[in-house]
Amino acid sequence: MSALHHSNLTSLPFLHRGKVRDLYEVDAQHLMIVQTDRLSAFDVILPDPIPGKGEVLTTLSNFWFKKLAHILPNHLSGIDPESVVKGEGEQSQVRGRAFVTLKLTPLPIEAIVRGYLVGSGWKDYQKTGAVCGIALPAGLREAEKLPQPLFTPSTKAAVGDHDENISFAQVVELLGEERACEVRDAAIKLYEEAANYAATKGIIIADTKFEFGVDETGTLYLIDEALTPDSSRFWPAEEYRVGSNPPSFDKQFVRDWLEASGWDKKSAAPNIPADVLQHTADKYREALQRLTAE
Repeated sequence: MSALHHSNLTSLPFLHRGKVRDLYEVDAQHLMIVQTDRLSAFDVILPDPIPGKGEVLTTLSNFWFKKLAHILPNHLSGIDPESVVKGEGEQSQVRGRAFVTLKLTPLPIEAIVRGYLVGSGWKDYQKTGAVCGIALPAGLREAEKLPQPLFTPSTKAAVGDHDENISFAQVVELLGEERACEVRDAAIKLYEEAANYAATKGIIIADTKFEFGVDETGTLYLIDEALTPDSSRFWPAEEYRVGSNPPSFDKQFVRDWLEASGWDKKSAAPNIPADVLQHTADKYREALQRLTAE
């Protein structure tokens, strides 16, 4: 399977290249988001793409957008991406890996929901007894399910910068109290419904990140991608044990290889061995197959 490291659509005005997604303008009301096979780790874009990753992210996001549309509208326009570019060369770049979306105003936060005590949340808890300032009961163990899902928002950093956790009070300052509460409640409801569904497919969603936008009337929309291995921590339920961090269906295999390689996380990232890339691609696809299989 060939990989797309970056898109090159000359028939549409180019707007922005993020860690994974390339953004183009379709018209005054619509954008094109192309999900490439780029992979970032430790806030650095790696030189080697994961074959097929963009298609997995797109297919899985489309699945969740449809499944969760009764909770919140999403940014999908229903326009076929291949219909707004010219020629087979460009159509092949967007086929199965792009959205044509409504042009909305993104909110300046990432809406993170944590259902389990793991990762930076676990480190925070060990030091403070809290996660992002939210106090938790004493005696919890790594990877333990939290008493209730936590909304732990962060800033949205530019490529190469680090997101920073912020308090709910800071979200209120940024968005106003009514909008902040709406975003928090929507994020938790989306997470809970998705987590309950995933559990029936043998997958635990330990945590996830949502992004939201608003239209000119102020209506809130789910945007970007949703509940993929790039934005979520998926665990195989059969390997879950409280007290240890289970293997996940995401880029953790690449992160572990980078940690062991001696890379300083500041200089240019090293090339990733083909077997590591393939193993990561297989984990992404397994998550898609488990979640979307009837």
